[in-house]
Amino acid sequence: MTPKDLVVFETLKVHQLAVEPKKVKAKYSLTLKDGSVVSNELIYSYNNPYFNTKAAEDINMASLIVVQVAMNYGLFCKTLTFDGLYDETDKRFILDMIENTSKEIVVNKFLFKNEFLKPPFDALHIEKQERYTNAEVVFENTQFANITVPQSITTTLENEYAILSSGGKDSLLTYGIIKEIGVAHPVFVNESGRHWFTAINAHKYFQQYEPNTAKPWCNSDRIFNWMVKQMPFIKENFQNIRSDMYPIRLWTVAVFLFGVLPIARKRRVGHILIGNEFDTTVKYNHNGISHYNGLYDQSKYFDNALTRYYHKKGWNISQYSILRSLSELLILKVLVKRYPELQKHQVSCHAAHEENGRMLPCGKCEKCRRIVGMLTALDEDPKRCGYTNAQIEWSLKALAEHKIKQIGSDAAHLYHLLVEKGAVQKNVHTSRLAKAHPQIMRLRFDNERSKLEDLPKRIRKELVDIVLPYSDGISVQRDKKWHSIALKDLSFDIPYIPLKTKT
Repeated sequence: MTPKDLVVFETLKVHQLAVEPKKVKAKYSLTLKDGSVVSNELIYSYNNPYFNTKAAEDINMASLIVVQVAMNYGLFCKTLTFDGLYDETDKRFILDMIENTSKEIVVNKFLFKNEFLKPPFDALHIEKQERYTNAEVVFENTQFANITVPQSITTTLENEYAILSSGGKDSLLTYGIIKEIGVAHPVFVNESGRHWFTAINAHKYFQQYEPNTAKPWCNSDRIFNWMVKQMPFIKENFQNIRSDMYPIRLWTVAVFLFGVLPIARKRRVGHILIGNEFDTTVKYNHNGISHYNGLYDQSKYFDNALTRYYHKKGWNISQYSILRSLSELLILKVLVKRYPELQKHQVSCHAAHEENGRMLPCGKCEKCRRIVGMLTALDEDPKRCGYTNAQIEWSLKALAEHKIKQIGSDAAHLYHLLVEKGAVQKNVHTSRLAKAHPQIMRLRFDNERSKLEDLPKRIRKELVDIVLPYSDGISVQRDKKWHSIALKDLSFDIPYIPLKTKT
């Protein structure tokens, strides 16, 4: 079987773009194999006007926003048609990202275990291909034929940062740090559906205390679910399957990110920050197929690719994470120790529920037991962010029996701390996993995942000064081994290089 066997639709067309001062929308028309057509409407709306309906650059931005969801489906269609205003830089970016996403989906959704798949699609064997995207991608411009995208350079504000925000620890810590060293613009994209529940507590707090807070709304979640319902290889009861993964999509962060861009552009911020830690930048190989383990849009490669794209567009925006040298455990430590008022609004659970106006974690999922375990290892009380005594007890018992989703060294060190404290039972499972890895609690710099030159020079020293006191020092990787270094040996003057690095 080849990727061509995954073509289940004739055409997906994104068209009838409508641009209003506070809203953009487009029609998604899907032609099925039997020739019938089903349609839906993707909408992004804003609390303030961010679009000039007659400005070519705003029509171009709207065109880019509405195709991000569709970029997940290059494997499954004979044709993808995008009707809007695009320049050559846009087209190249879209084609490259569709191809990369197609390959990621082949590997991570069809060659690895995926509980959403029906037989025989859950047991495919696909060889390495020269090209994974099945669709011919067609760019049309039926509405704006007399308009071209202007080529100009935007002057941005170097000390202002838009933060892709949620109720998770990463974006909360990013905000806390940036609030100390610059001007923060937290942007919460309210995706229709339960995913918004994780952000509600934090957004209420930010809305009260941070005047730069913004909250666009989009119905991308409904479009994703609508598309999945049309796919004959997905189980009909997919919405009832409890899982930490999506059935098919892997181009997800960009769906929110492009919703942030109109705000960032209007406010002329110079930086877009996404909260990703050390372990989200990975490269693997499966039967000769290189891939990013389904984490491309959380990786440094994604940030660098978007930075190059923004600069080619003349927007003068850089995108990165200030947390890439930190492990998940160290991120939570800095957050809870330095910014306890922010940490209490943390919800790291996709099955959160409301009680008395506050969103609370389910206390049963893998994420919950991981957060409970980390807070316990840090001698902090999980109750401060909504866990009950019963949930804490259950989570610690579950940790003694089940794995968690962390890279091996991070998980091993967490179990080492928990066993050492007597917080989890010492048994065959925990004894096998528990092993000290001191680098987990250090700032880690290597030549692949985390380099100082991935950050603008102006913030490096301030960032390290803030997080270093909560760490056990600094480590650099040489010859596949971690070596401790002193702060004086860390160079803060290396040139900023994301535009020179290739994915």
